[in-house]
Amino acid sequence: MSLSEHDIVLFLSSVAVMLFFSRAIGEFLKKFKQPIVLGEILAGIILGPTIFGVLFPGIMNNFLSYTGAVNIAFQGITLLAVVMLLLVSGLEVDLSLVTRQGKVASLISLMGVLFPFAVGFGVAWFFPNELGISAKENHLIFALFVGTALSITALPVVARTLMDLNIFKTEIGFLIIASAMLNDLVGWIIFSVILAMMKGNSSGLEFSSTMLMLGVFIVVTLFFVRRVFNYILPKFEKITTYPGGILNLILVLGFAGAAFSEWIGVHAIFGAFIVGIAIGDSAHLKEETREIIQQFVTNIFAPLFFVSIGLRVNFIQNFDLGIVLIFIALAFVGKVVGCGLGAYWGGMNKEDSLAIGFGMNSRGAMEIVLGTLAFQAGLIQEKVFVALVIMALVTSLSSAPAMGYFLKRSKKKLNFKDLLRKDLILFSDADTKEVLIKELCDFAASKNKLNKEKVYEEVWKREQQFSTGLANHLAIPHARLKIQSPLVVTAISRGGLDFDSLDGKIAHVITLLLTPETEPELQLKLLADITKNFHLPDTAKELCVSANSDEVISKIKQLS
Repeated sequence: MSLSEHDIVLFLSSVAVMLFFSRAIGEFLKKFKQPIVLGEILAGIILGPTIFGVLFPGIMNNFLSYTGAVNIAFQGITLLAVVMLLLVSGLEVDLSLVTRQGKVASLISLMGVLFPFAVGFGVAWFFPNELGISAKENHLIFALFVGTALSITALPVVARTLMDLNIFKTEIGFLIIASAMLNDLVGWIIFSVILAMMKGNSSGLEFSSTMLMLGVFIVVTLFFVRRVFNYILPKFEKITTYPGGILNLILVLGFAGAAFSEWIGVHAIFGAFIVGIAIGDSAHLKEETREIIQQFVTNIFAPLFFVSIGLRVNFIQNFDLGIVLIFIALAFVGKVVGCGLGAYWGGMNKEDSLAIGFGMNSRGAMEIVLGTLAFQAGLIQEKVFVALVIMALVTSLSSAPAMGYFLKRSKKKLNFKDLLRKDLILFSDADTKEVLIKELCDFAASKNKLNKEKVYEEVWKREQQFSTGLANHLAIPHARLKIQSPLVVTAISRGGLDFDSLDGKIAHVITLLLTPETEPELQLKLLADITKNFHLPDTAKELCVSANSDEVISKIKQLS
């Protein structure tokens, strides 16, 4: 079967319309601080049977209703989109960060999977009719799916939320990200098992053989391929054109992993996700490369996938308020309570535990991907699919406001400006961030009778884990020590230093923050307060023209 001229015109015109509407609505909603993915899904709902299908049935039937070769072409492009989306999601997982966060992250992840899984499985098993399925139809697999659907966390949405709240590179930010990474890894492994159960031996392999090969694939990819890629990446950069050569290598490995997982009877997206984790863990993979591939996928391919969701079903006809409310309630109870308990048992206070619970409650794109695959496989019907999409959007939209509310209710925030002292301001000519951090640590130790080697060891260890360069020419290296009260030392670098910042700009203001190790919440609040004072693009650069310490402090205290 080949595409006729009419099919080609229809296909290309449809892609153009989908990309235009998804971007236009997404950008409009972004002005109201809503995620662009919401606009992409709304574009599909508008263009699909929900609105266009009712208002303009002729257009819907002749233009956006695909059959034959055009339908196969769209299936191919949406499959490509979702595979690349999971590859990018895998690139964001940092296994070393998971291991460094240790006990608390493990508790949050464990409870963030087990508790919602138990809640979802229990309700789906004992009350299948209320969730839109007969007890006779794939009862066990359906219950397993609901449990898994409630266990998933959308890592990209979580990361975006933390950035918006200015807590991405803080202790609690690291904790949430690490927990979400481990949570997603476990959740997608469980879902891959469910997909294998649904497919049976359609791949030509018995279920036990599929599980064995899946286990081998995970181990080999995460422990062997990861090391090989890390070894060859710098050599590959030297013999190929940057960034094209590296992007090509990433996509080749991602598609190869996707093909293998599909061949053994597990969906292609799982292979792409695992390969993405292995690639993303390389210390040689530049942030610029990650950003290029992320922009490429999220702005071109991902919109086509999310628009296609709205084209699949009529959201009005298949909207069941009861099922929607059940899924939303289960999502909030399972994730917020589960992750909140994990954080509380790990030593966090009640308010911060609830903030972590709501932070982990974002389902976003990953929930929609999971629901789409289940719908395509015939495991769930239209009403459940619509409920899952709405639940994913509600949990994602509520995450940031809820986190902000509980963080504000936590211990009273100590003001950054109150900690400023003119004898803790220095003008530095250091040419690297390591030299500057050493200079800051020595300066802080000499002024406050601290062990300079110990201070530097803790601060540099944190810097190696994750760069503390933020936006707007600001960097905040920090550590928690055995001290009684917080300490702030600020360096002004007129030439600027590369701190691998979020926006790619060099840092002109570098503030060393030392806080008591017994008060992790205090570090979080001071980091957020410092960042808030430098929210304008040129504030840090304006401090560089200050003549002395008094002028620096005066300018900072005038900031709002």
